[in-house]
Amino acid sequence: MNESIKILRNVTSVIEKNNKVIILFILCICFFQGCASTPKQIDADLDPVDPHEKINRASYDLTDRVDRAVFEPIVNAYIDYVPNAAQRSIGNFYDNLSYPNVVLNSFLQGKMKQGAQDTVRFFVNSTIGMFGLFDMATHMGLQKHDEDFGQTLGVWGVNPGSYLFIPFLGPSSERDVTNIPIGIFTNVLFYAGLVVGSYFAAPLTILGAIDKRARLAGPMRVRDEAAIDPYLFVREATLQQREFLIHDGNLPLDLYYEPFQDNPFDKESEKSKSKSKAKPKTEKKL
Repeated sequence: MNESIKILRNVTSVIEKNNKVIILFILCICFFQGCASTPKQIDADLDPVDPHEKINRASYDLTDRVDRAVFEPIVNAYIDYVPNAAQRSIGNFYDNLSYPNVVLNSFLQGKMKQGAQDTVRFFVNSTIGMFGLFDMATHMGLQKHDEDFGQTLGVWGVNPGSYLFIPFLGPSSERDVTNIPIGIFTNVLFYAGLVVGSYFAAPLTILGAIDKRARLAGPMRVRDEAAIDPYLFVREATLQQREFLIHDGNLPLDLYYEPFQDNPFDKESEKSKSKSKAKPKTEKKL
């Protein structure tokens, strides 16, 4: 009884300490959802995929400046001085903490067999794999999957809506932004912080952010070297990746052939067909 009272006190103390952060986070989500749902006047120059481009670019620029000033030096030191084996174990650890989100959305998408395998994978790595530090499940034939609530809504037929770039969180959309609260409440670290305390969860959260940024070091280097407009590079890469994940790599044929609608060879074939149809039929005289 005394232990349960202590746990409740820890939970309430954490909530009281972090209530401002939680309220600010909810307000940010409401702000972006409000921007997304606000009716707009028809503008010929407005990109229907990214109607909030001005706000998104400002968010992107702010995030990029903070990243280069704060995160990039720390991540470079992390990559240079932490052994690759340790980096893999750290990445496996955080992947396992967030894997209940994959399990939940596998079932929500109707992938019952995959959901059962993902459940076994989570328990195997949490026990035999020492809290996920070692990916023992993959060696046992239980493959890793990538599912989230945004993908689930896409499978259910919800349109992605407008593109959004959320400060410090990265690219998203009206549909995919719903995964943020789901991802928080399905992460084991969230409940560990409530039970043990923020002094335990805060360092792990910071290390998790460093690990996530380190994994993006390669793609961000490609962005800086190859992209004329880094913002557009990130936007297009994100939208294409999301479509790929929603369809599990099996993209519909219309997505494959849509870029080739202006193929000149197709136009020539259409012209030849129209000419052949236009020619009057002549009967051979015997």
